[in-house]
Amino acid sequence: MSTPEERLAGLGLSVPDVVPPVAAYLPAVRSGAMVYTAGQIPMREGSLVATGKVGADVTQETAYECARQCALNAMAAIRSVTGTLEGVRILKVGVFVASAPDFTAQAAVANGASELFGEVFGELGVHARSAVGVAVLPLDSAVEVEVIAEVVG
Repeated sequence: MSTPEERLAGLGLSVPDVVPPVAAYLPAVRSGAMVYTAGQIPMREGSLVATGKVGADVTQETAYECARQCALNAMAAIRSVTGTLEGVRILKVGVFVASAPDFTAQAAVANGASELFGEVFGELGVHARSAVGVAVLPLDSAVEVEVIAEVVG
């Protein structure tokens, strides 16, 4: 059986460095077996993947990629407090999509994060989820993802 990091490598991905907070908070907090991440925006190599409203400035496909990047950043935040991604179970994912008024495919955008968690964690990546359209996100990000996880191994 392969590790989450090995599965990521098989997808041509790796866990990035933890995105530094843009305000007064920690990227993740662990309490016992539980891990709570801060909202992760789609930062890649120091820049946002996309800014603006999905359905106006940002395509649904680009927003899906943003959600995948947010998931990678959440994995980095989780690993920063657990030391590993092995034995991590993803319990709940909240996805916020900066949406044009007529955009209603937030769930399809959120699949970018959910599908990646499933590919990386297998059965431990199957989770409950919310996908919410919002007017604006920090730094004009198109997507933000937060995660509740549990260390089970």
